[in-house]
Amino acid sequence: MSTHAPQAAQAVTLPTTLDEAVAALAAMPAAVPVAGGTDLMAAVNSGQLRPAALVGLNKISEIRGWQYLDGHALLGAGLTHARMGRPDFAALIPALAAAARAAGPPHIRNAGTLGGNIASAAPTGDALPVLAALEATLIIAGPGGARREIPVSHLLAGVDMLRAGELIGFVRVPLLHAPQVFLKATGRTGPGRAVASVALVLDPARRGVRCAVGAIAPMPLRPLEAEQWVAQLIDWDNSRAIVPEALSAFGEYVAAACIPDAAPGEDGTVPPLPPAVLHLRRTVAALARRALGRALS
Repeated sequence: MSTHAPQAAQAVTLPTTLDEAVAALAAMPAAVPVAGGTDLMAAVNSGQLRPAALVGLNKISEIRGWQYLDGHALLGAGLTHARMGRPDFAALIPALAAAARAAGPPHIRNAGTLGGNIASAAPTGDALPVLAALEATLIIAGPGGARREIPVSHLLAGVDMLRAGELIGFVRVPLLHAPQVFLKATGRTGPGRAVASVALVLDPARRGVRCAVGAIAPMPLRPLEAEQWVAQLIDWDNSRAIVPEALSAFGEYVAAACIPDAAPGEDGTVPPLPPAVLHLRRTVAALARRALGRALS
């Protein structure tokens, strides 16, 4: 902790297994789990959070790697952005590796973890649209060795939240063995912080396209109709060819779905969107168009 933290934690527990960490949280309901601490310390230093106790997760080796399981990759929640950005991981899940490499300066990538990115659920979290597009699921560890699995989108949308004493243990990601792309646009909101981001993955087995837009809403947005529309235009049997005009149309479709026009007024006229919103819509359209073009090239 920095010297200007409003209040130091009263106790620090360093478990070595996931179940020990869950037990520590159950024994200290006011404790806060911490891995990289990139979001936690910002909240502490700003006075938004004063944890009575901390449960450190960095000594839990079982959540700091990954393994293969039934056509999926089982990713430990303790994987750092720096580790996910390496070539061997990029060969496994390219879009998630690209998001990890774009997650900020080196000290953030070295400390920040996949589980922390999910648990904090910040709209600008780079991993979140990738996990949404991949339709990843979370394996949650609970008291008494309990495990349950939920879609990552359910946690981000608040449909299914972490319960008392639970921790994100692993992230299950399908291995599609097909092109994946992550792109983001940054502005003056902070170093490397996204103004808008797009994750796009191809699913040749289902002849599908999955896209998620991040940073423009509290959770990643899936333009489902745009996905289904463009998937029908791709020649899956001929090098995944598509007419150039469809790329631009897809970008506009995605942007309009995620940033719709204003509601009509009483007289039936549709008021124009503010210039800043129009610029954001154009940014999303450009990212979606480029992402699909790269995936199909």
